[in-house]
Amino acid sequence: MIELLLLAPEEAVETVTDALIDELGALSASVEDADADTDAEHALFGEPGMPAPAGGWKRSRIVALFENDQAATEAGTLLLAQDWAKDVALVAMRPVAEQDWVRLTQSQFQPVEVTPEFWIVPSWHEVPAGAQRVIRLDPGLAFGTGTHPTTRMCLRWIAAHAQAWPRVLDYGCGSGILAIGAALHGAGRIDAVDIDPAAVEATRANAAANKVSVNAGLPELAQGQYPLVFANILATPLKLLAPLLCSHVAAGGHLVLAGILERQADELKAAYAPWLTLQVDDRDEGWVLMTGTMA
Repeated sequence: MIELLLLAPEEAVETVTDALIDELGALSASVEDADADTDAEHALFGEPGMPAPAGGWKRSRIVALFENDQAATEAGTLLLAQDWAKDVALVAMRPVAEQDWVRLTQSQFQPVEVTPEFWIVPSWHEVPAGAQRVIRLDPGLAFGTGTHPTTRMCLRWIAAHAQAWPRVLDYGCGSGILAIGAALHGAGRIDAVDIDPAAVEATRANAAANKVSVNAGLPELAQGQYPLVFANILATPLKLLAPLLCSHVAAGGHLVLAGILERQADELKAAYAPWLTLQVDDRDEGWVLMTGTMA
């Protein structure tokens, strides 16, 4: 493997990275602050889970990975020959040491404790002693491995309110981790929906791997009302979805929302006020879990 290191101004970053990936055969391309660890370092702040407000830094270092020296050389030559690349500089080409990428990736994902009895454990790890309920889950394309505070809070709520819920809706299911958690805690029929077909497939595969029954599909799968509705998304879509989500909550049923920053709690309370009263039920690393009961 060969890394191609380029220096580009902010306005050229998107064009350069698109060209590297889409036209010049790069296996990957990452963007870094060329002034990192200096007095000129500049942080790019954005909403958690959302793109940063700028596509790069004023001086951005682009690191592109190629299969071999020839591919990297050809890509660099073609790129720098473009008129729009007049301010782009080739800094270096260097070999990448061979690594066991599978083992390296696996080492970054350790078992996650939800409660002392409830754990999320990657398939290559042993189940911790004392674990009574375990979700076997490996990192994949869909959001939700249990490491994020919003996911942990939802799973803690499931563990604390375990019962034989007759129907559960997981709206925006991602990896299906909440649906699987509900199934392991005695829920009956579980519908898990997402707008992303890859998430639907991930949920089906993860449910099968955990030997639980989950009905996964696109949003139109959700029909009627449920005693329990989960939505772990982000504050803005949660506000937009307020009428829809509340229409799926049965009388006396519970709505559990996550993906909300502490400072956004009042916005969510106002958005859902026409249907139910939301309250903060849990806090974790600046995020909150909000719940409400339908009258």
